Amino acid sequence: MTFRAMKVFGTSAAIGLMAASSVWATECIAPANPGGGWDFTCRQVGKILFDIGQVDQPVQVTNMAGAGGGLAFSTVVNERNTDEDLIIAASSATTTRLAQNAYGGATADQVRFVGAIGADPGVIVVAADSPFQTLGDLVEAVKADPGSVAFAGGSAAGGFDHMKPLQVLKAGGFTDIKSVKYIGVDGGADAITQTVGGFTQAMTGDMSEIVGFIKSGEVRALAVLTEERVPGFDDIPTAKEQGFDVVAVNWRGLYVPKGISDEAFAKWADRLKAVADSAEWKEAMAANGLAPFTKVGDDFQGWIDQVVADTTELSKEIGVIQ
Repeated sequence: MTFRAMKVFGTSAAIGLMAASSVWATECIAPANPGGGWDFTCRQVGKILFDIGQVDQPVQVTNMAGAGGGLAFSTVVNERNTDEDLIIAASSATTTRLAQNAYGGATADQVRFVGAIGADPGVIVVAADSPFQTLGDLVEAVKADPGSVAFAGGSAAGGFDHMKPLQVLKAGGFTDIKSVKYIGVDGGADAITQTVGGFTQAMTGDMSEIVGFIKSGEVRALAVLTEERVPGFDDIPTAKEQGFDVVAVNWRGLYVPKGISDEAFAKWADRLKAVADSAEWKEAMAANGLAPFTKVGDDFQGWIDQVVADTTELSKEIGVIQ
């Protein structure tokens, strides 16, 4: 019997049983099965929270797969809205799905996004022998003839990989977004194969997907979509330094129930900042191909609000949503 179940009974017998068993003060819901990115976030962040003394008991991880994160989201909104001991793993996929109404009418403002403390940087790459030497070259080619450039990505049309080049093109002044050619394939490796083979002119994905191909010399990265260059890949320029004000990273972070107090929200922001600053988290990022990306509290919530708004607008332009 878990602590959550025992809280419902509230009897002296239950209290006695609770005292004799492990008590989990904090629960982290991973909205997917074990082994994926959300599960990684809960387990790594949860472990470090305890290891560095930010919580006084181990964090319980609950896997709640369903509806691409929608089951966990609705559970939090409808059943756990004021639980100050609950955190939920999230990523760029969470906000993309919310922006595209993939959670059956649920909206991003029904929870509070408390922080991101690492990210898989977005990248745009071309084959090693591509004539495009800069991100500007690629954008100008699309502007001149949208049909001449096709992007391959590991997400379906309208997914996060699709959104990355659209954001760059919009930042470059291109408005005919629907004319951009995008081919969604089954994962980043397939997208790179399409590009190296000449079937598409560019690949849009995440840094973790291209590391081996960069090292083997099969592809060149035109841009990384981060605020600053990524440590270890310092020769890859950012889109921003090439004149395209776009940051698109697959961030790893957490949201909390909307009904908790401002004090509890601020406390979780502080705890996440402590994790981000720890040597333990830096080791975990290095081991799992993540780059530093720390935004917590109101700063992160404001950034999320803008991301959702931008994603909704783009999704409408390409016809993913009405």
